[in-house]
Amino acid sequence: MASITLTPQALGIDPVSRIEGHLKVDAVVDFVNGRQQVVEARLSGTLFRGFEKILENRPPLDAPDITQRICGVCPVSHGLAASMTLEKAAGLVPPPAARVMRNLVLGSNFLQSHILHFYVLSVLDFVEGPAMPPWQPSWTSDKRITGANASRLVNNYVRALDIRRKCHEMGAIFGGKLPHPPAFVPGGFTTTPRATRLKLFQQYLAEIRAFIHDVYLPDVDLVASYYPDYYQIGGGPRNLLAYGVFDLDDAGTVKLFKRGRLRSGSNTVEPVDTAAITERVTASWYAPQTDDLNPAAGETIPVYPKNGAYSWLKAPRYQQVPYEVGALARMRVSGYYQGGESVLDRHRARALEALRIADALGGWVRQLSSRQPTYIQYRTPLTGAGVGLTEAPRGALGHWLKIEGGRTAKYQVVTPTCWNASPKDAQNQRGPIEQALIGTPVREVDEPVEVARVIHSFDPCLSCAVHVMRPAENARVFVLGHVHADAEAACHVHTH
Repeated sequence: MASITLTPQALGIDPVSRIEGHLKVDAVVDFVNGRQQVVEARLSGTLFRGFEKILENRPPLDAPDITQRICGVCPVSHGLAASMTLEKAAGLVPPPAARVMRNLVLGSNFLQSHILHFYVLSVLDFVEGPAMPPWQPSWTSDKRITGANASRLVNNYVRALDIRRKCHEMGAIFGGKLPHPPAFVPGGFTTTPRATRLKLFQQYLAEIRAFIHDVYLPDVDLVASYYPDYYQIGGGPRNLLAYGVFDLDDAGTVKLFKRGRLRSGSNTVEPVDTAAITERVTASWYAPQTDDLNPAAGETIPVYPKNGAYSWLKAPRYQQVPYEVGALARMRVSGYYQGGESVLDRHRARALEALRIADALGGWVRQLSSRQPTYIQYRTPLTGAGVGLTEAPRGALGHWLKIEGGRTAKYQVVTPTCWNASPKDAQNQRGPIEQALIGTPVREVDEPVEVARVIHSFDPCLSCAVHVMRPAENARVFVLGHVHADAEAACHVHTH
């Protein structure tokens, strides 16, 4: 259970539990118009970000394997982004069957992540579990669901564990294994669409799709019926960004979920220009000269301690403005969801997205036959640059690569949680989760479950955002080759 430290009008949760990785939140609560609520919030990623330094001076072909180890929940998205980046640098387009097979494995990964998020990471914010681990200890404040409906959600929690495992098994049919599927390579896909594999995939999908339609979506509606006020809590910056995902044509211009952005609560979709993306480090433990750089020119130079800094996350901005990313952004940008921005809107959009992906998987698997080629020979250019933009389950994911002399000269990764859990920037603008916490009511400051609900609705993954920590004294140390001196000569890689 997370430890709570409390002073008058202040609370801290360190670490925030039921997320991937290590996140600390400090908040100030006060009475506003007679209601106790959050009036200030600060999120801290507490581990150093180091994967970019690990990749420097390595063969570019290492990138799909190494970046997948950033996170065990969404490795497929990193493998895809890295492969796309290398293909852009080499001017290579994979065969159509490879595009479809990538969609199948990526879609399987999305489904397991969405099911994991609702049942394992979020439901216990709303319902009391059995008086035994892993449900206890827990906060008991504001648990409105009781009786048969509480039992229903707990039972479906257990059932979801089995369905999530089957999502992994379904993706492994073509990916080779999950997590960290080796089948994603620049040039296409290493697995062939044999008839037996196609049939097995369809069998898994039928059961998973039924669970999403008959259990997951109704359970989201059940929680919403008890907590309708959470359609007005946790609003965020009202700017939504999506890179788009699941290519439907070989050029990557037509996607199941579109690329675009919505600004200031508008429903008018605007284009995305990667040149408008920069990373701010005003409140991040990185060198000041790395502030406001586009990722193509980005640097990862740690500076700790640093006045005014409180996080190892950088602060991505689009045209100097924070944007929320994730399932809600994807669904809104594509016109598939008409709701607002709130805790429950994020949960409902994510469940509806899962059903849409499951339906799309059924169509894609029928497009394949065992006679289709899945790979084109890839050769690393001596020089080149590429950008791979896709979506992880938690939102917009970008990889930026520069090759010199056949080696990786520069690599930058901008993850969804860096967008959502970013700290303040030079204009004192809060990141999306920090903004969403402002105004959140807190009934009991020693059990601030309301704060946890807002944070969990974004499904933050700090494993993707920060990666390396100093080992404890006398711990075993594994020395990695080609680690930049600024990142320390010996470091421990933190993965899930």
